[in-house]
This record gives sequence, C-alpha cells and structure tokens, in this order.
Amino acid sequence: MTVPTVSFEFFPPKNLEAAFGLRDCVRSLAPLEPTFVSVTYGAGGTTRKLTHEAVTAIHNTSGLPVAAHLTCVDATKEETLAIAQTYANAGVRDIVALRGDPPKGAGKFTPHPEGFADSVALIEALAKTGKFNIAVGAYPETHPEAGDQAADIAYLKHKVDAGATSAITQFFFEADTFFRFRDACVKAGINVPIIPGILPIANWNGTQRFAKACGASIPQVICDGFNHVQDAADSRLLSTAIATELCDELVTGGATHLHFYTLNQPTLTRDVCHALGMTSKAQLQNVA
Repeated sequence: MTVPTVSFEFFPPKNLEAAFGLRDCVRSLAPLEPTFVSVTYGAGGTTRKLTHEAVTAIHNTSGLPVAAHLTCVDATKEETLAIAQTYANAGVRDIVALRGDPPKGAGKFTPHPEGFADSVALIEALAKTGKFNIAVGAYPETHPEAGDQAADIAYLKHKVDAGATSAITQFFFEADTFFRFRDACVKAGINVPIIPGILPIANWNGTQRFAKACGASIPQVICDGFNHVQDAADSRLLSTAIATELCDELVTGGATHLHFYTLNQPTLTRDVCHALGMTSKAQLQNVA
C-alpha cells in the first residue's frame, strides 16, 4: 500500500495544563513528519488570541509548517487582516479560511457590520495579499445550513474561484462518502486537492455529539461495535481498527494525503499512522 502524507489538527490550550498537553501532543506526532499542522478557532472567535499564541509557538519552536485557522466571526475586516499579517510576519504561510461558527447561543451567523460577510469574501481578501496558501472547509455530507449537496459544492467552487488552493473535508466514516463527493467536485470543475478529514474515535459519546452537530452520519455497524465494547482497551482497539480501515480504503481509492482531527489526543492518531505504515523519525526536543 502507498503510504500517504498526513497533517494534524489541534485546538489551542485554554490554561497552563492544557498548554503542556498540546506540547506533548505535538511532540508525540511530530516524528511522523506531517506536511503541516493546524490550530483551530473556537466558536464565535473565542480563542482568537489563544490560537495566535499556539500557532506562533508551534511554528517558532517545532520547525513544523503550521496552518492557522482564521474566521469572519466578531471582527472587522481590518482586524482580521491584521491578524493575517502577524502570521505572515512570523513566517506562517498557510491559513485555513472559514466563515466560523456563531457565538454560543447566537443561533445563526451574523456578519460583523464592518467584517467579512462570508468565507468567500475572506478568501478573496487573503488571496489579494499574495502571502498565503489558503485551505477551506468542505462537506462530503451536506452542511446543516445548506439546502443540498449541489448547493454545497457550488459554494465550494466559489471559494476555489476566490483563491482557495485546497479543501479539507469534515470528518466522515465511510470511504464511499468521500469518493462520491470528490467525484462530484471534479465534475463541477473544482481542481484543487480535496483532503479527507479523519476523526479517530477517542470518545464515543463526544463523537456522536460532533456528528449530530455537523450532519455526519455514523454507520450502524460502528454504533453496534461501541455498544458492545467492555472497557477502554477494547474501545481503543475498535477505534484504531475503524480509522485504519477507513484510511486504507481512502488511500487505495486514490487519496494521497490524510488530515487527522486529533482533539489534542495523539495516541489514536499515532497508532493509526503506524498501522498505515508510517514510521516515526527522531523525536523533537524543543516543542513548546
């Protein structure tokens, strides 16, 4: 089997203990030589400062390429582009440009009066700077706010036309879900890499909540498996097997890069990568 390249997504730490956890997570996964790692924004832009600090810390101390998430939520155009410029000044050249989730309890996204109206407007502005590679989100299963998949794909095409250079999908659990989406994107004239997003199931209850919120379906066979596990060890083995099988099917079907949503818990992701034939290189010594 061809060994794919990989990337890993983290979320920014909210306290000192979590900062050490992120450091250990990066240290654990860095020897797999990811093409890049990314750091998310919280809903409503709540972790903007923390995201910036985490991105710059990882970039400055690990030597890994870092992609910073940037959203349209609760900020003026000037403020958002100023954040992007600080990344450029720090040597960060990759941005994941997203509309962003509304603040908790807000119900729906409402643009800032002086902000970007949507992700397309943000992408256009970032592309005009000429300073960044711009990744965007994509949805193999229809986004909860989209009318249907055709509308989803048409909007992704708008993002690519605005300057996006790649797309990272929401997580899914069946390879055919990705392949159908990928083929529909090609048919629509979308010619940038479509990177499958993988969520190893570290917490079954949490995964069910995530899936419900973003419209991702969970096959009954996975539900049955987790309903019958006896302990944490069995759960980990099942999670590793599910994610490894999915990744193997994706690579066999032509995927050359896999993006893992780690939730700052590196063990499952590392185990899946090893099962796919990736070998760890020398450990990093200076990851903060």
